[in-house]
Amino acid sequence: MKYDGEKDYKHGSRDRLGVLLTNLGTPDKPESLSLRAYLKEFLSDPRVIEVPKIIWQTILRLIILNTRPQKVAKLYKSIWKKGGSPLLIMLSKQRIGIRKTLNNKIKNTKFEIAMRYGNPSIKTGLENLRNQGCRRILIFPLYPQYCAATTGSTFDKVTDILKTWRWIPEVRFINNYYEHPLYIDCLAKSIRDSWKKFGKSQRLIFSYHGIPKKYLLKGDPYHCFCQKTTRLVAEKMKLKEKEYLTTFQSRFGPEEWLQPYTDKTLEELPKLGIKKIHILSPGFSSDCLETLEELEVENKNIFLSAGGEKYHYIKCLNDDHLHLQMLGQVILNHTKGWPENKN
Repeated sequence: MKYDGEKDYKHGSRDRLGVLLTNLGTPDKPESLSLRAYLKEFLSDPRVIEVPKIIWQTILRLIILNTRPQKVAKLYKSIWKKGGSPLLIMLSKQRIGIRKTLNNKIKNTKFEIAMRYGNPSIKTGLENLRNQGCRRILIFPLYPQYCAATTGSTFDKVTDILKTWRWIPEVRFINNYYEHPLYIDCLAKSIRDSWKKFGKSQRLIFSYHGIPKKYLLKGDPYHCFCQKTTRLVAEKMKLKEKEYLTTFQSRFGPEEWLQPYTDKTLEELPKLGIKKIHILSPGFSSDCLETLEELEVENKNIFLSAGGEKYHYIKCLNDDHLHLQMLGQVILNHTKGWPENKN
């Protein structure tokens, strides 16, 4: 193996701390060709699809990549912004906001962003930090609840890249913040703000991205972490058990995923006399296709078509100042003992 070294390193150069903020990913453009490349990378990840490679790659290349890109491209076009992908735009805003939040609390620190799939890549993000003299690197995947298919996959990619470097930096890795008190406070505030604006609903629905049930049975803690986030918010807000639900969205393929399913729940609620709801997705740190299109449009139509009357989607925490402060605090907690953190 060839190891990537730094030929221009000068003895005595000042070391820095680097923070790499990551999220899931985005195609470069809302077009079929870009979606094909993005989906090929995403769905080829063995952390995402735990099916024998020979079998899955045959299905992926012959069927999925020849049918799904065109359909998904239309969905991306419906949410695409002038500056590009909503997820990438928000990640850039979060980097700026977090850096400002930490301006007087952490010194000599560089911040970069990266996507697990697509661009800017994790490889580019790590190299940018190295080129700025970062010898200590904190990896921060912005997934509140750990899941092997998201957080675990990010760890895999980071280590795959770093094992090709000649000079390995000190590395720390944040794998969750699902029960952080400030995170719970942020979620509770977003709910109260929505109730204040639109009125309290009959049910509050916490909708998390789903995973195949078999991953839970094999030991993935994601389901438990989602349930605990919901419970902590409910306790914070003193909600009664009948006032809220936890559901799971975005299933893919024929096998059983975590239940109850969000779409099926929304179909059934009006039949039970529940016609006014608020819904949020605490598993996402930023609004993206699964929230802006699936929750805010598709699932709203499902609920209203089934007899629902009022449906309010509560935005992700995005670049809300309290959310940025919370993320900054998580970074401070995980950089203790490093020279840049004097707190």
